[in-house]
Amino acid sequence: MIRHEEPAHRRIDLDTSEALRLLGTVSLGRIVFTRQALPTVRPVHHVLDDGDIVIRTQEGAALTAHAQQDGGKGVVVAYEADVIDPATHLGWSVVVTGYARLVTDPADLARVRTLLAPWEPYEDLDHAVRILPHLVTGVLLTDAVGSGTAATTV
Repeated sequence: MIRHEEPAHRRIDLDTSEALRLLGTVSLGRIVFTRQALPTVRPVHHVLDDGDIVIRTQEGAALTAHAQQDGGKGVVVAYEADVIDPATHLGWSVVVTGYARLVTDPADLARVRTLLAPWEPYEDLDHAVRILPHLVTGVLLTDAVGSGTAATTV
């Protein structure tokens, strides 16, 4: 049997503030929500706004429809973003679980539009969804010597 010597890695759990700080250093993530009673994942562009995750969406999108239907807390979603080097497998990953609500206040929507330009080739991304984080978890994947060489300063 051939054994490949893999470098030792360490997993470090991040506190909420560090996890959100890292999430704020990237603009692309994945949102997970329920569609027809099954989990659905979509890549989306995001911005952190006063501790909330905000994404742009379009009329008729499944997430827009779900977030619009619930007038209370919102619909439960998960949001994940990461930076992991494909060669070394070092980096970080953050998962946020929370409630998503459609942004309906015209002033807030206008402000969100200035913060977050659409990344998709659609011109009708006129809606925004705000995710209020409820549970935030993050991990740093670093080398065994703990030199912090994982991409924490991205």
